[in-house]
Amino acid sequence: MGSPPAKMKICPIYMLSVRIIQARNIKSRDLLTASDCYVRLWLPSASNEKLQTKTIKNSDNPVWNETFYFRIQREVENILELAVCDEDPLTKDDMQFTVLFNIARIRPGERVREKFALKSEKERCIKKWESLEVEFWMEKIPGPPEYIITNDVLVSREVWCLEVQVDHSESRKYLREGKNLVLTVPASHEGTQKATENTNTFYFHCVKAWEPVLKARLQKISDKEDDTNNLSDTLTVPLKFLPVGHKVKVTLPVRHNVPLELYLQLNDCTEKLDVRLGYDLCREEQEFLQKRKRVVASALKRVFHLERDLHAHEVPVIAVMATGGGLRAMSAMFGHLLALQKLNLLDCVTYLTGASGSTWTLADLYEHADWSQKSLEGPLRAVKAQVTKCKLNLMSMEHLKYYHKELAERAKAGHVSSFTTLWSLVQEMFLHGRPRKYKLTDQRRALEHGQNPLPFYAVLNVKEEKFSTFKFREWAEFSPYEVAIPKYGASIRSEYFDSEFFMGRRVEKLPESRICYLEGLWTNIFTRNLLDGLYWSSNSNEFWERWAKDMVDIEKHSPEEDTTIIEPPSCLSGKLYEMFQDIITKRPLLGKSHNFLRGLEFHKDYVHQRKFIEWKDTVLDSFPNSLTPLQKYLCLIDVGYFINTSGAALFKPERNVDVIISLDYGLGNAFKQLEMTYKYCKIQKIPFPKVEISEEEAKNPKECYVFEDAEDPRAPIVIHFPLVNDTFKEFKAPGVKRSLSEMEEGKVNLENNCSPYYLIRLIYSPENFDKLVNLSKYNILNNRDLLLQALQNAVERKISCTTWNLPSHSGAGYA
Repeated sequence: MGSPPAKMKICPIYMLSVRIIQARNIKSRDLLTASDCYVRLWLPSASNEKLQTKTIKNSDNPVWNETFYFRIQREVENILELAVCDEDPLTKDDMQFTVLFNIARIRPGERVREKFALKSEKERCIKKWESLEVEFWMEKIPGPPEYIITNDVLVSREVWCLEVQVDHSESRKYLREGKNLVLTVPASHEGTQKATENTNTFYFHCVKAWEPVLKARLQKISDKEDDTNNLSDTLTVPLKFLPVGHKVKVTLPVRHNVPLELYLQLNDCTEKLDVRLGYDLCREEQEFLQKRKRVVASALKRVFHLERDLHAHEVPVIAVMATGGGLRAMSAMFGHLLALQKLNLLDCVTYLTGASGSTWTLADLYEHADWSQKSLEGPLRAVKAQVTKCKLNLMSMEHLKYYHKELAERAKAGHVSSFTTLWSLVQEMFLHGRPRKYKLTDQRRALEHGQNPLPFYAVLNVKEEKFSTFKFREWAEFSPYEVAIPKYGASIRSEYFDSEFFMGRRVEKLPESRICYLEGLWTNIFTRNLLDGLYWSSNSNEFWERWAKDMVDIEKHSPEEDTTIIEPPSCLSGKLYEMFQDIITKRPLLGKSHNFLRGLEFHKDYVHQRKFIEWKDTVLDSFPNSLTPLQKYLCLIDVGYFINTSGAALFKPERNVDVIISLDYGLGNAFKQLEMTYKYCKIQKIPFPKVEISEEEAKNPKECYVFEDAEDPRAPIVIHFPLVNDTFKEFKAPGVKRSLSEMEEGKVNLENNCSPYYLIRLIYSPENFDKLVNLSKYNILNNRDLLLQALQNAVERKISCTTWNLPSHSGAGYA
């Protein structure tokens, strides 16, 4: 069954008080003096700000008795971070230890005193361990409740939008005098904004329940941002005192001058969310599937000469899943698709997924609304002309000027500029030789009648630093309809990608990017860190041993635990390790995109939700304060730095995929990526057939393999086509032997580094291009019978299993 759409709830607000009482036995990090301790508090579900106590000098047993207050929503996961720090005036403050405490442990009306120690009670008897004593108290706040929208994993809360207008002439006058109007709403998405020559209207978006405050001041342009010398020229306005929907005039006092007038209007953001919260397929994909099913049913009837039309529930969902591999993947995929077209099987395919280089093929094809209905020989000739063309002019002065102009215009529009943006422009010239206005949403024309399969472009979202791709990554998918991160059940319309979002609302609307900028993300090979390289220097068995160990560690951290205490390394070797870890996990050529999950909070039971558990596969999934909704930017990279597969979109149970035609463009190991995909699915409990290869097959792979799981009807039939040169050496077409003069055309060098198709090769000779395309085309045509038999098995399985409970494709739409 499908998952329910997002629902609205009415929930009260609570006041949480946190009294930091004292710490005991704090070890000094200084050589000559005792610790100078303070405690830093961070509760991101209640405030953007990090608060802290005063510093107690020269004491290993500091006493604070300071109380802090937070307005909290108990329907969300409230994890309070308490960091005990040792202040150091010369270097970075030392972290003694950090406590992560789940506020769900505190019940309204209760006063709870907790002693957080680095060791357990039993160990504490042996030695005096460092500890922090804190008192908590909570009560329900009288007054109006809060409306929230949730899919039981993410939560969107009520948002205010504050509009601030300034008299343009007055603002310019102060700018000429060297003074700047600085507006700050600390609890807002925007934070601080400053007046400029061309701006006189400002917007701030903030959570209503946090009771945000506007602070306005005039600041000398020469002053530092946090300079507070001009405190007399300030204005503070609590937003809760403003009438909603009405403009109000306030004045900012100015010493020795006329007060500056500001016009404030507070509005409720009551419109529908721009982020769709829900795990079901979007409405457009559901409608596409209805149309495509008719096309697929008709095609299967022709191919298998069926006596009757297939009913809707008898039509198998067939997908083509391509790996990455640069120009090699792009070129070979054209050959594969041409062969499927010649076998009249393209119309049997519902989904096409690509990663890295194979996304270039998809992006090229879907520029044409009826590409699969026409011969692919024409597009293939165009690709050959570009792939075999000299690329020396990519860095000509003319092109460099064009890149600079495009980068400047994009930054001016509000997009985030990075090396990946430049790579996107160079790649566009490399692939097409000219700029294109073409956008991802233009591909909808190729889907409006169900005339082509629905394409998905696979990518990973990773951390900017601290974590390798292996330790933390999230599958993300792009389609002409939506961009989604499936783990959270969150997606946006494709044209909204890279606009700014807060709490599910699009707060800064940027124009849709040309597709070249998305291709730059899908093939972003520059954002890996050194640790990614170290992981991949090992073989796949070592990779999966590490993976399995990580998954055991994740299971050990039970979500039922309400307290986690983290102690940083204290000795010199520990600190050196930490520094080394920072260096090898830093991504020097980072590509950033605005995060459409920003501001959304986690439901109190998110970690128990079945839909979240299906995608729960990283070391941070039980630590909501470290997950993507709290990040300002997405960091999207090529999937090849985890598993070179585009299959994540096909593993979504709502898509109910019956057959996967796997096209592997790797050199060397013909099964590595498919084996890794199987092992990943096994650990994640995703239905997938067992992939076992004998030693002989690994050394001498055949052109086609079929993998099935007879015991699990949910598992798709996988038809695997590795990139191998077997019978093509002697046959130029199925059953047609090569003459002596044609033997050279059958010699295709696929020996990894020695191959003319090695990943970093940017130009192919016409002969090598033809060989690769002809080989790919031949391998599918030569295995026609095996391919058709597998598809026929899928049809028969669907017909004989009409009582299956298939996923429902209802209830989607924008909340």
